[in-house]
Amino acid sequence: MALPYELLIGLRYTRAKKHNHFISFISLISMLGIALGVAALIVVLSVMNGFQTELRSRILAVVSHVQITGSSGEMVGWQFVAEQAAGHPQVLAAAPFVQAQAMLSYGQAVRGAMVRGILPDQEDRVADFRPHMKSGKLDDLQPDSFNIILGSELARALDVLVGDRVTLIAPQGVVTPAGVIPRLKTFNVVGLFEVGMYEYDSGLALIHLADAQRLYRMDDRVSGVRLKLDDLFKAPQVARTLATSLPINAFISDWTRSHANFFRAVQIEKNMMFIILSLIVAVAAFNIVSTLVMAVTDKQADIAILRTLGASPMSIMMVFIVQGALIGFIGLGLGVAGGVALALNVDVVVPFIERMLGTQFLAKEVYYISNLPSELQWSDVTTIVSVAFVLALVATIYPSWRASRVNPAEALRYE
Repeated sequence: MALPYELLIGLRYTRAKKHNHFISFISLISMLGIALGVAALIVVLSVMNGFQTELRSRILAVVSHVQITGSSGEMVGWQFVAEQAAGHPQVLAAAPFVQAQAMLSYGQAVRGAMVRGILPDQEDRVADFRPHMKSGKLDDLQPDSFNIILGSELARALDVLVGDRVTLIAPQGVVTPAGVIPRLKTFNVVGLFEVGMYEYDSGLALIHLADAQRLYRMDDRVSGVRLKLDDLFKAPQVARTLATSLPINAFISDWTRSHANFFRAVQIEKNMMFIILSLIVAVAAFNIVSTLVMAVTDKQADIAILRTLGASPMSIMMVFIVQGALIGFIGLGLGVAGGVALALNVDVVVPFIERMLGTQFLAKEVYYISNLPSELQWSDVTTIVSVAFVLALVATIYPSWRASRVNPAEALRYE
């Protein structure tokens, strides 16, 4: 099958004449620049996706997809609410909870904490505490046992270990002739958990639901019901549906609202990194301009001969557009191959670099995540390739137009 002569000539012009290797060198630099920019974009966006996914999984280990809370802070007849919510086709499980503030004291140390009363067997269906237990078991929380499980950072701040006894000070006091006396209760530390989120590891304590109801004088009432969905990304829609269908006066929130700042910050940072690194690709793509301008100057006589043989200005433009597009295409191919390979092996490459340099990029004491996660999304790769190829094509327009404007008589005068 015969190819258009514009394509054949453009492919041939990609390599300069033997006596002029400078144009070939500039073409190589343009290819490598595009490849480097595309690879950097793919790797950075993959790491941002991985960070977002890791952050979401750690948050949802503690926070439910949807939370229904009594409008006054307390809910009567939670079994009815859980049954009604479970009727939604996307709700997998429901569990009650009691949540209130308290002070924990051990020796001379005192720390504020959020105390959550749970039913261990039902909490397993809406949260993922069990895989994050450092010591002890969630089943050690039994009714009337007054056992407690602390976050690892909270236990470290109080300097307590499993087996120690901490004093819990509830905000509700007992009125006596001498004044209001805080309600105190001693709890046995039976376990420690660590989800990797400082907010929860340093400020959350778990006790049994019955103990929480007794401690906070809630009788058979609870603070609300937590739900787990089959698709966490549909939490906002499910929350809106339940808000209109549940026959109670309650406040319904989902994880995207309760932790919107985390994910909004990550998304904004991802968008800004895409824009900044796209500028690198743009700079590399516009190196094609200088390559083609020099190629046009070098091929003045050839252009004039083609024009005298009947080639139209549009055909001349297509010759150099093909040349520039080929440079961009090769650079894109190298960049996608390198970027995808690196994004899929970040967990191997980064530790190798850390061992070589003798440092750790993500210190566990500073960051939520101590290893660099990566999640390659092909939609991001498609977007990057599309943007880079468009930039490469745009860069060919001006030099190609200049080539189409070459006057054959002027070009051949000194040949």
